[in-house]
Amino acid sequence: MDWTWYLFRFDGRINRAKLWLAGPILLGLMISVGLVIVAIHSLFGGPASFHFGASDLFKLVDPDAYRSLTLADLPRLLVKLFGTSLLMWVYFATSIKRLHDRDKSGWWMVPFFVAPGLHNQFADRLPDSYADLPLAIAAAVLCLWGFIEMYCLKGSRKTNRFGADPLAPKPPLDTRPPWDQQSEIEMVPHKAGPPPVWRVKPGYE
Repeated sequence: MDWTWYLFRFDGRINRAKLWLAGPILLGLMISVGLVIVAIHSLFGGPASFHFGASDLFKLVDPDAYRSLTLADLPRLLVKLFGTSLLMWVYFATSIKRLHDRDKSGWWMVPFFVAPGLHNQFADRLPDSYADLPLAIAAAVLCLWGFIEMYCLKGSRKTNRFGADPLAPKPPLDTRPPWDQQSEIEMVPHKAGPPPVWRVKPGYE
């Protein structure tokens, strides 16, 4: 398998098994970034506890997330920014290819992931009333719908606008020897009569 295409590119299709495989890969990347943050804490100090996840992506658009930062938080912030960007890139690349397998555009990640994530980030700042209840229900329904679409349902069985079915059997390999032009074609020596002509050797017709 082409791992560069699988983890970092957005074209083509993948099946459900490859999307589930992305989970352990993302977990391994998350653990690696966490170990780097622990090493930075031992060198530069700072808060001993930390959390790391998709919520960090939505904090980038939250002004309150920057008001309490100090200079000692800068190394951790840079590592988390790089790690979050890498994790989200891999997550979006694999998820979008899975949406392609369902014959859906990658823009479906907006209702399946972006909209619920933004609601979770800013839900505590919404007024405590029944007005927020429809938004919370909608966010939960979109998350569940996205999970079923990408992780549970089969992809298109035929070639769609995004590529061929990743589960379709590959065509058999052509084991015939390559055509050798020099061994199959000879030139008739020039004799008195018509000019020399090319013809197929006897036995190759």
